[in-house]
Amino acid sequence: MIGRLGVSAWEIPVEHPPESDGTAQWSATTLVVCRAGDGLGYTYADTATARLLSDVVAGAVEGLSPFDPRKVFETARAALRNHGWSGASAMALSALDLAVWDWKAKLLGVPISKLLGRVRDRIPAYGSGGLTSYPDAQLEAQLGAWADAGFSAVKMKVGREPSRDVARVQLARKAIGRCALFVDANGAWSVKQALKLARQFESANVSWLEEPVVRSDLAGLRLLRDRCELEIAGGEYAYLPADILALIPVLDVVQADATRCGGITGFLDAHALCSAFEKPMSSHCAPALHVALGCALPAMRHVEWFVDHQRIERLFFDGAPVPERGSLAPSDAPGFGLIFKSKDAERLRR
Repeated sequence: MIGRLGVSAWEIPVEHPPESDGTAQWSATTLVVCRAGDGLGYTYADTATARLLSDVVAGAVEGLSPFDPRKVFETARAALRNHGWSGASAMALSALDLAVWDWKAKLLGVPISKLLGRVRDRIPAYGSGGLTSYPDAQLEAQLGAWADAGFSAVKMKVGREPSRDVARVQLARKAIGRCALFVDANGAWSVKQALKLARQFESANVSWLEEPVVRSDLAGLRLLRDRCELEIAGGEYAYLPADILALIPVLDVVQADATRCGGITGFLDAHALCSAFEKPMSSHCAPALHVALGCALPAMRHVEWFVDHQRIERLFFDGAPVPERGSLAPSDAPGFGLIFKSKDAERLRR
């Protein structure tokens, strides 16, 4: 049975501060870790998420069984009602749910991917970085290295300086050769800006445009999807099934994030909705958690090998996946196969 949850928060500086995308700038990433019994889950969120886990969720789920992750999920969700079910609450629920599933798989002695049932042995990954804070040489070197390493696609950030976006995209295209090129604006543009730039990107053979406008502009996303040759993607801030359902009619590809949408339980719900509408999925960030889901769920196209998160996971988790010619294989160890190296991270505790 679930006893007292172990909750901790860790602040990891980025390699080249400050980093930026189209709409945000940061110098560190906060990792919130949740332990339920022998299970380990985590999310990338503020320390407020850790407080919600400790102060609101922990007492509500004590005494529940790790063999009933849906019951744990619903009990925690009910406890969070008055705090809202999106944002920090959803991320707290996600970290708990991931820990419970990890514990369940460990008790059964199987990897998460086998507990869910695999449909493939490996899942393609795409290299994700190309931050707007990078000088041109760093942009070219990073994306070019991923292309040389066998990734079939790479993604770069755009939107902070729209006047430079086309030139940066052209530099990236030269650096990666025939590798597929994705761009992510993080909601930085107006619809008219996005439509104009998307048509210019076509000459550089860009195939994927992520969050071209603010995520709440469903009408704008639909217009861009209908008028652009590029695939329109989004969904990283979909916390609830209703969020996924609203995005399905206006996107080509739905991105879900198990550290935000309710862990494995929430990701399975998102996958069920996408499958019902024949909509392909990809995952957002946290590759060490998504590789098992990518190998278990047929609608999944690929996972994101995000520069900051893959670095954190390799530094602080034994068992973190390593790409091989641009694809990832799930661990054969029980659960997610991850062991948090808390001694290595101790100086970064919040």
